[in-house]
Amino acid sequence: MIDLIALGGGLVINLVVAMVAMMLLWLVAVRIRDVSFIDAVWAYGMVGLAWFSVLRAGGPAGLGPHGVALVALTTLWGLRLGTHLILRWRRLGRDPRYDRILGGAMERNGWSFATAALIMVFLMQGPLLWFVSMPAQAGILERPMEPLAWLGWLGVVLALAGILFETVGDAQLEAFRKDPANAGQVMDRGLWRYTRHPNYFGDALCWWGIYLVAADSGIAAWTILSPIFLTWTLMKWSGAALLERGLKKTRPGYEAYIRRTSGFFPLPPKQD
Repeated sequence: MIDLIALGGGLVINLVVAMVAMMLLWLVAVRIRDVSFIDAVWAYGMVGLAWFSVLRAGGPAGLGPHGVALVALTTLWGLRLGTHLILRWRRLGRDPRYDRILGGAMERNGWSFATAALIMVFLMQGPLLWFVSMPAQAGILERPMEPLAWLGWLGVVLALAGILFETVGDAQLEAFRKDPANAGQVMDRGLWRYTRHPNYFGDALCWWGIYLVAADSGIAAWTILSPIFLTWTLMKWSGAALLERGLKKTRPGYEAYIRRTSGFFPLPPKQD
């Protein structure tokens, strides 16, 4: 029998932990006047919440098959993506997207950098990463001991496929960027020929898989709003939509790329 009060309390404690971590990272951002590392924190933070949930569930020995699958998949996804993003930040420096976001907020509202970073980035990212990773947290805290059924195994396959898809997409983009001949060009090869955002599609596929593992355990099925929100934000809000506004201005061939290439789900390219 699941103790709903204990489960809810565990999730609230996780949110408090996420917000404390965000406040500490905000101090770091103010000191270096750069928030670009927040993308890596998004991935690492979900891993941290998963493992904090493991501790609250009594440690690894207290996990059932669902909990083991959830923490393993979240860790594999988060460490791979977080490390990729932190290395990219160290190599390329400040992300112009955040410069535009914070610069606009500072100009419109008369805010300092510290205030803009706090309100526009860190106070938002804590609750969002907590909410998106809710399936993993709830499934771990629930810690059912039954073996994985077909739905759970389907989730494992989808999550691994998503991790592989975005890993290949990121590797192809990195190789493209390293070739000086491609400077200013549009990446439309490999997986990028079938979707303009294989990394975002892989993210969504992974977290839908993680959700299915959590739903297979029982009560965590209610966390379906988390993968729905993640998919929406990657497609329409802070993911593809925000990125493409800048690419349309800086990549001469990007409009044609949009016309022939699927925006999210991998599909055969259209003829120009």
